Amino acid sequence: MAKISGANTRISGRVGQLLYRQTKRGTIISELPAKPITPLRTQRQMNVRAQWSNLGAIYKQFDSMLRRGFEDLPSGMNVYNAFIQANLGVVKVYITKTMRLNGGAVLAPYQITRGSLPSISMAVNSGNILVSGIRLGSLSISAVTTVAQFSQAVIDNNDAFGEGDQLTFFHGIQTIDAVTRVPRASIKGYKVVLDTADDTPLWDLVSPMGFSVADNCLATASQITNGAAVWVHSRESGNGTLKVSTQFFYVENSALAAYQNNSAALASANSYGGVNSAAVYLQPEIPIAD
Repeated sequence: MAKISGANTRISGRVGQLLYRQTKRGTIISELPAKPITPLRTQRQMNVRAQWSNLGAIYKQFDSMLRRGFEDLPSGMNVYNAFIQANLGVVKVYITKTMRLNGGAVLAPYQITRGSLPSISMAVNSGNILVSGIRLGSLSISAVTTVAQFSQAVIDNNDAFGEGDQLTFFHGIQTIDAVTRVPRASIKGYKVVLDTADDTPLWDLVSPMGFSVADNCLATASQITNGAAVWVHSRESGNGTLKVSTQFFYVENSALAAYQNNSAALASANSYGGVNSAAVYLQPEIPIAD
């Protein structure tokens, strides 16, 4: 070890990034170990992190309408966690941190409910109308159709439905912000409780968009363009719990593909700090020479 003279011989302790130690052989100066600036992130970890942005943004658009959308959650898990778990790594959509902070969201075919009731099937017919598997018999829905008439048709033609059941239609619309060019999504929900004695006009409670007829079944009023749609069946049980059907968004969205490729994944990952390829190594002790 080198001996040094002057004021440095009287210093002990830390000065900036240098550590001074007094020994029998003189003053030894060592450089303090460098601390890693950021934790090590693998590509897999950042891929997962990048997906959270859009999942969180879409969940927020439901505005608590999904708060009971997943049955029998384990202790400590809420509906938001269940929604993330159901879709993370299954439907991969990537938006950047900047897009997220500016209200960005991209509609995707996410699973939005999970439960024990039979799922409602959906398919696009020859006229590009989204048609559900809920049969309505001879019912034709118009502005004067009542909740009672609609309820009777659903119950009479579908064994899975009964008095007091609820039918909810979620409709999502995808837009692009005219100024920022950020993709934006909005989601609205419309519900009706099946009640064969309710003479309220059906369309006073719900939107015709999700409560119209095609091919003798419940259907949308027009085709889904740059949007998403789904019907959900739910039922209150005697002990206050809610049973739901397992459903996935039907999506027709021209913006979606641009946020599912490798470029979108990389841009999203980089916006959250990117992938670290190596840790920052600690610096060894450096003796000061004569």
